[in-house]
Amino acid sequence: MNNKYDLLIVGGGVLGTFHAYHALKKGLRVAILEKNSIPQGATVRNFGQVVPSGMNQKWQNYGRESLNIYKEIQDQFDISIRQNGTVYLASNDDEVQLIEELHQINKNNNYSSQLLTKQQCLDKYSGLKKEYCKAGLFFPDEVTVEPRVMINRLHMYMQKELNATILFNTSVVNVEESNGETIVYTAEGQTYKSVKTIICNGNDFKMLFPSIYNKSDLVVSKLQMMQTKPQINYQLKGSILTGLTIRRYEAFEECSSWKDVKTKESPNSFEKKYGIHILFKQAMDGSVIIGDSHEYASANNIDSLGFDLKEEIDAFMINEAKKIIDLPTYEIQHRWAGFYSQCKTKDLFEHTIGSNIHIVTGIGGKGMTGSAGYSKQNIIELYK
Repeated sequence: MNNKYDLLIVGGGVLGTFHAYHALKKGLRVAILEKNSIPQGATVRNFGQVVPSGMNQKWQNYGRESLNIYKEIQDQFDISIRQNGTVYLASNDDEVQLIEELHQINKNNNYSSQLLTKQQCLDKYSGLKKEYCKAGLFFPDEVTVEPRVMINRLHMYMQKELNATILFNTSVVNVEESNGETIVYTAEGQTYKSVKTIICNGNDFKMLFPSIYNKSDLVVSKLQMMQTKPQINYQLKGSILTGLTIRRYEAFEECSSWKDVKTKESPNSFEKKYGIHILFKQAMDGSVIIGDSHEYASANNIDSLGFDLKEEIDAFMINEAKKIIDLPTYEIQHRWAGFYSQCKTKDLFEHTIGSNIHIVTGIGGKGMTGSAGYSKQNIIELYK
């Protein structure tokens, strides 16, 4: 077997996969090394909402490029992309003010959005409660994906159309640089060589370079989500983001009313304690995904988060969701926790060992939205 490549990617999640995708598009010979039979991390444990509208200007630009990339691939190969838009539902006058300001910001940035009246929201979203909704802000270009479907189909597309090498069930145990090339060793005793290696998985980073990992400013967030049974004769289009989301997403921090609105909030509320905001997204099987919450720990203390699900968080989210949308059923068939890492002080964690071993991780909740666009720019920078 010829085990020499231009680029090796450690981690087959969305961030690593799109680094590989853009390198392949440049004509490089690339292999992805993924320790599981399919990715198991944050890539498959999220809502599948691609929402550049929720990000600050820098990352909105990456997200908008991601939208173009997703749609370009979808035109050639079905990776579960559906352009059904994102709506932010305002529940009071403060939130109405924020969405009006964000609409103007996006108008200035040439990013399409539409203010919706209360009645337009009620007409567009079946089951939406008139007692909750005051107005909405709709982003028509945004898409949803089925996370567990998308990454597998993206791998299939890259293998078929771009001649990607993807090595599943391949655990990397050491990476080193020698004589101008990087050498990757696996638990199976295989050795792979490349000009560059990019490590895009936080767990692999922790195992391969523990001292760097433990000194990093990475924090890990634990999120709780749940999925209803399939809804009968019911359709909920796109990504539904609500008042607590308006108060949480960084895009709204650019609004002039942001600080005044935040000062009115109770710092001791349940939703503040667990970082809860209410999202809805209907999956392809008709079920509705509801969430989510956020609990944090430093990366070197991730075990303190545990893997159990707090029943009081799920109960609170369901109770709040019922105040917003009247679904045919709120019977839950699946509950799970997702974990992602992010930086306290930077957009994401980037570190180079030697000249050609690059660690890129900690993209946080921006992964599904920002990875495709960010990875394109990062590959350009790494191969100048």
